[in-house]
Amino acid sequence: MLPERPRDTRPGIIAAMHLLVPFAAPLAEAGRAALPGLALPNLRALLARSGATERDDGDEFSLTPPHERALARALGWAGGDGALPWAAFWAQADGVAEVGSAGLAWALLSPVHWHVGTDQVSLVDPAALNLDEAASRALFDAVHELFTSEGFVMLWGAPTRWYLAHESLAGLRCASLDRVIGRNVDRWLTATSAAEPGMRRLRRLHSEVQMLLHTHRINEEREGAGLLPVNSFWLSGCGLAQPASGSAPQVDERLRGPALADDWAAWTRAWKALDAGPIAALRRAAEAGHAPRLTLCGERSSASFVPGGAWQRWRALFARREPAALLETL
Repeated sequence: MLPERPRDTRPGIIAAMHLLVPFAAPLAEAGRAALPGLALPNLRALLARSGATERDDGDEFSLTPPHERALARALGWAGGDGALPWAAFWAQADGVAEVGSAGLAWALLSPVHWHVGTDQVSLVDPAALNLDEAASRALFDAVHELFTSEGFVMLWGAPTRWYLAHESLAGLRCASLDRVIGRNVDRWLTATSAAEPGMRRLRRLHSEVQMLLHTHRINEEREGAGLLPVNSFWLSGCGLAQPASGSAPQVDERLRGPALADDWAAWTRAWKALDAGPIAALRRAAEAGHAPRLTLCGERSSASFVPGGAWQRWRALFARREPAALLETL
């Protein structure tokens, strides 16, 4: 999950706008089947005026998804796959970054529900837990000593954002939550740095947390109310804080929820609303002679576009860049 900048539609702001769209292209076959019928007239018109300025090709098995890589590049961060310091970024945003943690590396510890199916264990989107502050703090307090007794600084930032700080978290590679939601956790647990001493200790703590939460009164109350219990955590975003040397784009995450839920009808509706709103604003800015930047991110790759002069528009038109054909490449 990425931060969203406040929207500002003043002409001067639009001229410098960089809009980043996560989950712009589906990975699932059912989602890809929806692409040919997806009419996006404003995106089509914008692409006809634009040339690709940057492309980041990858696959769906990277620990860091394309939208997180694109935002990290915009911020000027360094870091390999699965080792971008999102935890430090969010901790600062939540106002807890300076509390007893100066000089330490950070990790985002997300309270989650692991769904045990017949053939796999999958991770439910934390947003679907409807976890309020009182319940979150009670669960946080319950596991707090497990981590602090091992030398970690543990801080509460928001109902679904808890933090760890420790020198061992520097460079620890972990899969983003956006890679794991709705998918088999085994694939992403084995892809991380399991051999590193810091990760071995965290795996042990993982088991201890699961046992403690299994019988916690908050979970009993949640299950009695028809809510999912919080029975595990997911670690991500590890690393030392990095200063931003670039400006953050506006991030529009309206496609994220439907994509992660495999709700392609809702995803299609969200794309049409995105096309009629922010994409239309970019088109108007481009037609007024400005050069707003658009970055579209799938689950494998991303591509950025900026309107150019007549020669670039001619090349784009000649390339017949239809939205569906472009999205299929992401």
